[in-house]
Amino acid sequence: MKFIKKYLKFIIGIAVLLFVIIVFFFAMRTSNLENSNLRKWRAADLNRRTAAVQILAASDENLELLVQCVDKIATLPESGDMAVRDAVVLCNMGIVMNSNN
Repeated sequence: MKFIKKYLKFIIGIAVLLFVIIVFFFAMRTSNLENSNLRKWRAADLNRRTAAVQILAASDENLELLVQCVDKIATLPESGDMAVRDAVVLCNMGIVMNSNN
């Protein structure tokens, strides 16, 4: 009986350790939206999207327009691998060019 209790405690200890490692792995996996791709952009909420655009654009001008533009790019086929950073730069350049005309 002591033999079974000893190994049961050992197995429970290993299971708890694995659970903690898995939880830590998933907690570390959540990255910021600025360095991710457009697949994660579509899954993020509006507050995270706006904050990411504000950080990447380094400005408070045209935030809603930039978010809408990146949303539009994210809906295009095969755009899931595109970086959010690249999409924001592309949208920002388009807005600047449109305002210069």
